[in-house]
Amino acid sequence: MTDRPLSYANRTGRRPGRTVRAMSAVLPGVAGVWSQVEPYADAWHAHNVATLGRPGRRLVVLGDSMAQGVGATSHDAGWVGQLAKRLTDGGVELEVLNLSATGARVDDVLAQQLPALDGIGSRPDDVVVVMVGSNDLFGGRVHRERLPQAYAEIVERVPAGTLVCTLPQPTAAAGRANVHVERAAADGRVVMVDLRETGPSSWRGRLAGDFFHPNDAGYAAIADAVEPAVRAAFATPPRR
Repeated sequence: MTDRPLSYANRTGRRPGRTVRAMSAVLPGVAGVWSQVEPYADAWHAHNVATLGRPGRRLVVLGDSMAQGVGATSHDAGWVGQLAKRLTDGGVELEVLNLSATGARVDDVLAQQLPALDGIGSRPDDVVVVMVGSNDLFGGRVHRERLPQAYAEIVERVPAGTLVCTLPQPTAAAGRANVHVERAAADGRVVMVDLRETGPSSWRGRLAGDFFHPNDAGYAAIADAVEPAVRAAFATPPRR
C-alpha cells in the first residue's frame, strides 16, 4: 500500500495564548515545558513522514499536547510512545501515526487532523484513538459552550470503531460532551475509553514543571488507562 504525501506538520497554526506567554516570561518551569513544543512537533512530523508507506497496522492518534508528549523527557516518552513500546515489546506489530498538535481543540481535529488522515489515505485496519478537549474546557466561554456540539460532530466524523476518550474533568461542559461519546458507543459507532473510570486518581508526583502537563510518570498512568482498549482493538481482526 502506498500512502499519499503528508503536508500537515503537527501544528494548529496558532500561537500560544496570552496567559501561557505571560507565565513563560516569569516562570522557568512553564518556559521549560513550552520550549518542547516546536521540537516535539518536528519530531512527530519526521516520524510520521518516515512511517508513510510502511505495511502493517497503524496506531493513529488524534489530539493535543498530551498526545505530543509535552512535559515528558522526550516526544516519545508521552503516553503515545510509552504505549507503543509496551505493545511492540509484547509482540504487537504496529506503526504509529501521530497527527496531534499542541493547543489543538476538538474543532482542530475536525478541520485539520481528520482531513490530514483522509489526505494520506486512512486504512480499514487502522486503530484510531482520539484524546482531546482540555483546551476547549480551559480556553474560554466560547470554546466551552461549543464543546458538546463539537463532540457530537467528532463521533460522527471519525472512522467507525475509533477509540474516543471521555473527558474526566468534573464540569458541566465535559459532562455534556461525554454524553455524545456514550451514545455513539452504545450505538456501536465508536469505542468509549472512559477516563473518568480508568484515568489517574491522583496527579501527585506526575506533573511536569508547568504543573499542568504530565511528566513521564503521569504519561505512564495515561498509557495504563488507554492500554486495555488499544490492545483489544489490535487483537480484533481488521475491518474489511
